Amino acid sequence: MAAFANTRGGTLVLEVSDRTRQVTGVPLAQLDRFERYVSEIAVDSVDPPLDAAIHRIQLPDADGEPRPVIRVGVPRSLFVHRSPSGFLRRVGSSKRLMKTEELARLLQQRSQSRLIRFDEQVLARASADDLDTSLIQRFRSARTSDDPLTLARKLGMLERADDGAMRPTVAGLLAGASRPERWLRNAFLQAVRYRGREINESWDLTHYQLDAEDICGPVDEQVAKACRFVLRNQTVAASKYLGRRDIPQYDMPSVFEALVNAVAHRDYSLPGSHIRLRMFSNRMEIYSPGGLVNSMELGLLADRQATRNETLVNLLRLISVPRDQAGIETARQTFMDKRGEGVPIILERSEAHSGKRPEFRLLGDSELVLTIFAAGPDQSGYAGSESPHA
Repeated sequence: MAAFANTRGGTLVLEVSDRTRQVTGVPLAQLDRFERYVSEIAVDSVDPPLDAAIHRIQLPDADGEPRPVIRVGVPRSLFVHRSPSGFLRRVGSSKRLMKTEELARLLQQRSQSRLIRFDEQVLARASADDLDTSLIQRFRSARTSDDPLTLARKLGMLERADDGAMRPTVAGLLAGASRPERWLRNAFLQAVRYRGREINESWDLTHYQLDAEDICGPVDEQVAKACRFVLRNQTVAASKYLGRRDIPQYDMPSVFEALVNAVAHRDYSLPGSHIRLRMFSNRMEIYSPGGLVNSMELGLLADRQATRNETLVNLLRLISVPRDQAGIETARQTFMDKRGEGVPIILERSEAHSGKRPEFRLLGDSELVLTIFAAGPDQSGYAGSESPHA
């Protein structure tokens, strides 16, 4: 499978003899386990994991009796894949271990070809039917009379795959599937509210988490649910100077911008990584998979625009913000705009609210962390008891 992906793609038909071409077939009692085993190999034994299309089909054996076999379609990849035997390429009807110069040349070619962004790549395991028509309808305007699938194709949510079928792109599933995590296992947001200022601050290990939720669904829905998670887990202090005034820990428009940026700009190609929202008594941290794109630097985040998910960002610019959902506070009409004001809003509004400027930092080259500090008596100069937000 890795050799196919590193060359021009290909198809494997399992339980057919290479030498005689006789169909042996998979015993029916083992068919589920066999299919699951092949899927696990594609994900766990190939680095980075492969998006292989695995199907059950029937072929006649020597006596003309239909036998179940497994067909594995492997598309040409934008990446270079390593198998347990090393970096392989398909040469004719066999596979061959790549020499150093071959590997270097292929890495260079694939790096250039990845000008086609990962969110534009089609997923061979998904079909057009996996897109939710009601979610596609969100992108319809008064000037559009296209049917949902035509509209999805124009928006980059569907593309024609090598097999000729129309299949969803990564961006299409993220914005147009009710459960994108079925195909992109890392496409979810994990939110946790911890007791105290650090994860291990409490000696009571059975209650060190006050709340936790794995937030799934389309990316805009993830943002809405994460906003509500923050709202119910932040505390609200009261100021009695010139009348009572409630002051929550966080400026919610800033939180909204931070979460939108996280789902829009993270690297969805990194296996086993997801967005993490961690709330503590004095701050929140948002961990977004992927380093900075292009030539972006930490100090330039407020002044420059760059994205690794162009199609997804364009889709978020078309999705209206639901005003009827408690927790979403923003002046925006859609989840993103073209002005690049997200990071300045996060920095300026949060600093004005808490008295402390948010901080961005990189963990190696694979994760960007945003820390937003909570407003509190020591920073804002107000007094009063804290109580959970209603």
